[in-house]
Amino acid sequence: MNQNVNQELIADCYPLTAVPGLNRLFLDFCAGSLGAFLPSVERPAGAMPKPAHWAELASLVASQNLSASAAPSITALRQGAGTFVTGQQVGLFGGPLFSAFKAATAIAGARQSTAAGHPHAAIFWLAAEDHDFAEINHVVFSTGKELRTLKYAAREEQSSGRPVGGMILDESILPLVDQAGEILGASAAMEALAAAYRPGRTLAEAFGDFYRAIFAAQGLLIVDASGRAFHRIGAPVLRAAMENADEFHDALLERNRVLEAAGYHAQVAVTEQSSLLFLIDEKSRARLALKRTPPTAQERGGLWQAEDRSYSTADLLGILEAEPERISPSALLRPVFQDFLLGTSAIVGGPAEIAYFAQSGPLYERILGGQTPALARLTATLVEPSIAAMLRKHELGVDQVFGLDAASLSQRLAERAMPAEGKRRLEAADRALEADLDALLEWMRSLDQGLGQSAETAAGKMRYQMDRLRRLAENFQLQRETTLGRHAQALSQAIFPEGALQERVHGAAYYFARHGLELAEMLAGQASSDAPGHLAIWL
Repeated sequence: MNQNVNQELIADCYPLTAVPGLNRLFLDFCAGSLGAFLPSVERPAGAMPKPAHWAELASLVASQNLSASAAPSITALRQGAGTFVTGQQVGLFGGPLFSAFKAATAIAGARQSTAAGHPHAAIFWLAAEDHDFAEINHVVFSTGKELRTLKYAAREEQSSGRPVGGMILDESILPLVDQAGEILGASAAMEALAAAYRPGRTLAEAFGDFYRAIFAAQGLLIVDASGRAFHRIGAPVLRAAMENADEFHDALLERNRVLEAAGYHAQVAVTEQSSLLFLIDEKSRARLALKRTPPTAQERGGLWQAEDRSYSTADLLGILEAEPERISPSALLRPVFQDFLLGTSAIVGGPAEIAYFAQSGPLYERILGGQTPALARLTATLVEPSIAAMLRKHELGVDQVFGLDAASLSQRLAERAMPAEGKRRLEAADRALEADLDALLEWMRSLDQGLGQSAETAAGKMRYQMDRLRRLAENFQLQRETTLGRHAQALSQAIFPEGALQERVHGAAYYFARHGLELAEMLAGQASSDAPGHLAIWL
């Protein structure tokens, strides 16, 4: 375990292998051994060649980032600066903590490259075209005693498959803002949240304004590219996905096969009729998956199916020409679309995104001529002072809480709190039992195989009873020290809530409200390290 000191912040670094739930592909990428599927960015990074649409693109980004704090980043873009790009779905009240970690990592990468003489800006891409409302309609905050889930219930016509970014908040958002205020208390972050999430605003506008405020001092630029102007610029990518649909489909199937043969997983299923495109329905505005029918003698160009309606490639090209915002890229095409628009030097992602990027390699090669280097986002657990005190009291590291629910952690705390004599007696009894059993079982197996098997069964029961004795002693300790259960509950809720990493459950707004907007600068500082690992950041 290494310790890094950044200003007044201390962070312990644990190997990623100590973190539960991370897939092998992500671990190998962070270890630098996924080069065949996804290049890693070298920091500091040089800027990529600027596309022909750069001046128009910079103006569009400027129109969405009008604050004085964004002006230096906009100026850099206009002058040809490179971009570190990350993004996330537009979750309620800023979404989970890892969204802030993504922003901090993009900021850190852009700063390092700029300092090395290669000007860069950090851009946060709003995934406003996603349509899974259930993924973004809630946020989880800690009250100190429990986790509270705040949930926005949209009208049915707003949430029935439409892109979530364009959903307009109604009056029911106000009681949720009040509840958030009661939990988070008065702060600059709470003021930013209340100003952003108001009736009449879209979810994308609210999420974007909140992160503009949180990372204003760092010059983070927010981009919502779901509108007509951005889609018109990005039309070449969407057109390529239409005109080369079958070639791209075969290439992705082959990439999935090669990934799986190498022992990795395919993050996105590529099925017989799946395509890289969605269609926004003209009337309902629902985002409909376009399914692909290969060419036949009757339909040499093949067909596209969106629910009960069929389209030819020419039909879709006509829609792309007249209403480009109605053609939406899938998860695998979206990063290519994004990087074409933004001339991305490096793309920042977490475990799921890194897997997407590895799958998308054939699309990058065929559309952009090469894949954008990737950078794993900061992964961390934020440790508040009260939680730090409990960890020190029980001599626990953050990694020792991973993977445990409150009940299991209670047993561990009780074991640690047991008097030394009790621990010694239990350990001695356990060693003696094992030594005697080993010798006895070996002798009985030498007499007869069947006798040996029966003896193994009986020995298992004896070991179970030994474990039961240990649990009895631990439970007695729990009853004597009632604080152990409360501490276990608090530690589990803070570090491994709901059986997952803190960064995936806790809302980011909680930490900015409790610890100030200065936290944004702290996170950017911690994200500047090239060493892969999970940080425990002591607040």
